Order: sequence, then C-alpha cells, then structure tokens
Amino acid sequence: MSVQNFFGLWQVCGKVSGMSDRLTPEARSAHMRLIRKVNTKPELVVRRVAHRLGYRFRLHRRDLPGTPDLVFPRLRKTILVHGCFWHQHPGCRLARLPKSRPEYWLPKLRRNKERDAAALEALENLGWQVLVLWECDVASEDAVADVVQSFLREA
Repeated sequence: MSVQNFFGLWQVCGKVSGMSDRLTPEARSAHMRLIRKVNTKPELVVRRVAHRLGYRFRLHRRDLPGTPDLVFPRLRKTILVHGCFWHQHPGCRLARLPKSRPEYWLPKLRRNKERDAAALEALENLGWQVLVLWECDVASEDAVADVVQSFLREA
C-alpha cells in the first residue's frame, strides 16, 4: 500500500479529520440502523428458555408501560431484557460510554434510564411483578433458566 493510499484510508477512518470514531458518519449510520429494538439475541434466549420450561407468554404488549419483552398475563409477571449499553447496566463492561459525540449520547442514555425507571414503577403500580434481565446475564442458558424458573414460580 502506498503512503498516499494509507493516508487516504487513515482519513476515512477518522484519525486525521479529528473524529474519534473509526467509521464515516454514513457507515456509522448504516451500522446503527441494524440494531434492533425487539427480537434481539438475548431476548430470543430468554424466550427459548421460558418456552422450554413450559411457560407461555405474550410478546411486546404495547398496552403496558415500557412494552415488556415477555408478558405472563395469568401470573401478572413480566420480563424485561435490557441491553447493557442502551440501558447503561451499572458496573458492566458492556455499558461503557461512547467517546464520540458525548453531547448526543449522554442525554440519550440518561433518558433511556429515566424511561426504564418510570416504566418499572408504572408496571409495579399496576400490580405487575417485573424481572429485569441484562444482556450480560443471558450468556448462560442454564443460569437464565434458574432465574426465570424461580421468578415465575413465586406465589
């Protein structure tokens, strides 16, 4: 690779232009569009485990505060599966703050946490019991099965 080509690549990656992001704004935008709100991998793991345990549930009920991921109407229980980054899991390595555009990201992530707290409180005020599972906790299906089983068996 010639020095000129290397320098051009370096500029595209944002090292010379002053950006701390390694992607161009267009590439970053395309990447962010791929991130889903529902049917995420951690959510699918929890759904698979709950179904394997014999529980049946409703998905993403919009009539409940916060649109819970799994709803067990007969039990009056819900499970929220939170991504560690998007919901800023305290003390988690996956919840690190972005270095680029903090003026955008910090208020956005703070609003997410505030919205989560309000939804949790509203669900509890409506008589629902809520279990919050974090993305990093869903790595082991056996551990998830134990937590889900004990949550759903409680009277």
